[in-house]
Formats: sequence, C-alpha cells, structure tokens
Amino acid sequence: MASIQFLGAAGTVTGSKFLLEYQGKRVLIDCGLFQGRKELRQRNWRALPVPPKSLDAIVLTHAHIDHTGSLPRVVRDGFHGPVYSTPGTRDLSALLLPDSAHLQEEEARYANKEGFSKHHPALPLYSVEDAQRALKLFETFGYERTKEILPGITLTFYRAGHILGSALCVFHLERTNQRVVFSGDLGRYHAPILRDPQTIRSATTLVVESTYGDREHGDKRPMDALCEAVLNAYERKGMLVIPAFSVGRTQELLYHLGNLEREGRIPELDVFVDSPMACDATPIYLAHAEEHDLDMSAIVERGESPLATKRTRFITSPLDSKRLNQREGPGIIISASGMATGGRILHHLKNRLPDPRNTVLFVGYQSEGSRGRRMLDGEQEIKIHGQFVRVEAEVRTVSGFSAHADWTETLRWMDGFEAPPRQTLLVHGEPSALQALKGRVEARGWPAYIPEYLEKVELAK
Repeated sequence: MASIQFLGAAGTVTGSKFLLEYQGKRVLIDCGLFQGRKELRQRNWRALPVPPKSLDAIVLTHAHIDHTGSLPRVVRDGFHGPVYSTPGTRDLSALLLPDSAHLQEEEARYANKEGFSKHHPALPLYSVEDAQRALKLFETFGYERTKEILPGITLTFYRAGHILGSALCVFHLERTNQRVVFSGDLGRYHAPILRDPQTIRSATTLVVESTYGDREHGDKRPMDALCEAVLNAYERKGMLVIPAFSVGRTQELLYHLGNLEREGRIPELDVFVDSPMACDATPIYLAHAEEHDLDMSAIVERGESPLATKRTRFITSPLDSKRLNQREGPGIIISASGMATGGRILHHLKNRLPDPRNTVLFVGYQSEGSRGRRMLDGEQEIKIHGQFVRVEAEVRTVSGFSAHADWTETLRWMDGFEAPPRQTLLVHGEPSALQALKGRVEARGWPAYIPEYLEKVELAK
C-alpha cells in the first residue's frame, strides 16, 4: 500500500511537508516552515510527526523557505539521508537556509536581551551550523532525468516555472505502477526569465497547489503598469521605492526595467538594488542558462545584461545603503522585504514616505495587517522603528507580478493530462481557495479531495 500523509500545507498555504510511504520506504516531499498566523508558526516548534531518522530521503520542489525552512531542524534531529533537488534549488538554498538560521539566532539573542521569551534561555529553531550540515546532504540532478532514489521508487523533475530551480516532481512506484505527481508551487505562462511549466501527461495521483484557486491575476501586462509608475516618479523628480522579495521578484523587476529602457519607454535612471540576498541571488539566476526562456537567452546572446539597466547598482554594505538616503530623485530603489515587514526597505520608507515627490510601488500580495496592506488601505501614518511616519508619498500597486499560477493557469496546466488522475488532492491554499478550486476541478469531471492536516490518504492504483 502507498500513502501520503499531509504534515503541512493542508488547509493552509505554508509549511509544505508531504510524507510518501511505499513498500516500507519513507520519502518526505518538501520540508518547509509554517508562516503567518501564530498558531501556524507554533507548529514549527513541534517535533516532526514521524522520527527524522525514519526518513529514507527528502525531495525539494524549490528553495522558498515555506518549502525548505524546516530542513536544518530535521537534520539536527537525526535525518542523515540524501536531499534531492535541482541544481538551481541547491544554489538558492545555500543562500536562504543560512539566512533563515541567522534570523532565528538573532531573534533568540534579542529575546534573551529583552527578557520577553517564555523560555530561559530562548533558543533558535536551528543554527547556521545546522543549515550548513543540511546543505552537505544535497544531491542534485537536472530536469527530465529519471533517477532511482530508493529501490522501486524513481523520481523525475520537470520545470514548474515558479522560481529558479522549481520542479514538478513525478514519482513512479514500480511494483504497483502508480505515478504520483506533486506540482509544488506552479508557475505562470509567459512569465519572464524562466521557461513555462512543463506538461505532464499522466498521473494516478495528483497533488496540486491551490494558492490562487479563487482568484485571477489582474494586470496581464504588468510591465505597462510598471512603466507608468516609473514615468510618474520621473516627472515628479522623486524616488520610486519598490519593496520586493529578494529571490524571484527582484530579478523579474530588473528584467522588466531593462526591457523598458532598451525599448526607450523609460529614461535611463539610477536603479539601486539594496538587498544583500538579491545581490547574491541575481548572479545565480544568470548562471543557470538551462533555465532561461528564449527571450532571456536572446538578450544574453546579444552581449547585454538581462537583469540590469545601464545604471543599476547592487548595494551590499550597510554604509552604502545609508548613503542612499542622501540621494535626490529621480531614481529607483528596490529593497526587501516585499511586504515591508522588516529589512532595509524600512529605512527607505522612513526616509522617503514624508516627501510627496516620491512613490512607493507594491508589486506583490500584501497580507492582512502588514505595513504594505495598511499603506494600500490609505493609512496616513505608519509606525516604523517605534516612530510614526507620515505617508505623503504616492502609494501604488501593480498586480500581475505573482509567481503563482492563478486558477485559470492551473486548469490550463491540468489540461495537459491525457486522462484525469484517479485522485486529485488539493493543497497549499486557504480554505476559500481550496473550495473554489475543488468546485472547478470537479466541474471537469475529476474527483478532487481536500486533505486535512496530519491526515493520511491511501493512493489510488
């Protein structure tokens, strides 16, 4: 009997962990952190529901922390087997996992200093040393190569088009001839830099994400809205400040800005990328030519940089970051985090929000309660570093930059199956999104099911 137990991303978006059991073997697909509400984050501190030593292998769909961020703790708690991923996922994980560990250590250090933790002393969820040990376990192979990862279990990666290295994972269970497909986070069609999600022809079981199961993305050409925001800031001689996640979103923005400049639609402006992680991640995107789509490859072949404008500068040192406060517009600052919850972007917002010449442009979803959402909702004062800052700058948003497929794109990808899978299991979604996608899938005549957290589901034959 083969089964999947849903140890995360069931009934919610984050904490991706799926335990595939077959012929006495255990494979964990993804090993992510829960994010968001406190009751979800508290799950990160609980022991894995199965002993880490009992796992035979871990397979990662991509490098985002809600898919990889528990890996250092699982390794610390006894897992010593192989961690399979694409080369791109390994390279990005080498940035993201130590950074996550560093944040955990800093949070524990601050809690001990201020004395607000219930635990004495407060400890990090895991350490940088744990993250480095986890990275040593990675074994990588490319797309469309089939590898026997355990006796009787083969794995093939296909392109998911979400971020660099993201993969659709196809498992073949040889004795029972079951074919189990995990979508991971499904990317979008015609997005820049990366190739489109690949078509999968068959599955007995499909585990598919539902993040946007109830929504369509707005702007189908977000580059036009970005162009308008740049020109508006230029005419007002202000700075365009863009909060953006360091991996994926920043590279997409640089690609679009470069194209707009090459096409003469925007003037040459100083563009500052003020995020050490984005500065490290951008060369990784450039290095993996096997992931580039045709347009990206054509720019490279012309000898141009596809992820920069003529006057792009990558800022790494804190001193150079602070010096940006003295710069007058027009210009563009791209900095993390994408929801303005922390990081260097807060310093730029604190400095630029009171000036009506400036523009703040949000290019991603802003969760309830975040600074970004409060600004978009029209609040006139935002608290930053313990001080209230007046919002006099123009605040804009551009939808359409999401790296997740919306429900129309998810169904388009599912159209590639030659026959409906015998079971379709919906994960990575809030309840409303899961129910909406379930209805749409069932309307196509496909049996669909929403598993609960910790539920074990026997796989169809």
